[in-house]
Amino acid sequence: QLQASGGGLVQVGGSLRLSCAASGRTFNRDTMGWFRQTPGREREFVGLITWRNITYYADSVKGRFTISRDNAKNTVYLQMNSLKPEDTAIYYCASSYTVGYTPQAYAYWGQGTLVTVSS
Repeated sequence: QLQASGGGLVQVGGSLRLSCAASGRTFNRDTMGWFRQTPGREREFVGLITWRNITYYADSVKGRFTISRDNAKNTVYLQMNSLKPEDTAIYYCASSYTVGYTPQAYAYWGQGTLVTVSS
């Protein structure tokens, strides 16, 4: 089970840190991904971190977002800086046994946390 938290309302240029806490099993060997979705659009890849701490990011967030993980706490983080109105979305964390960039690659999903960036 994955539980995402940390969403909220932030002004343009501000920062937020999302957390994704895993429970029920150990996710230390999984790839952990972050996706986001807005109404009427498909779920969009944001970034991922492999179990070896290798990270990949979508071009739209590269240089602004950072993913990290704390295996001792079974938790993954998404640090979001320099936020823009187009970052407004529901953010989901997910885990996968492989390295994937599409939602179909991920077997376990959190419930999502809403991020709203106001201008």
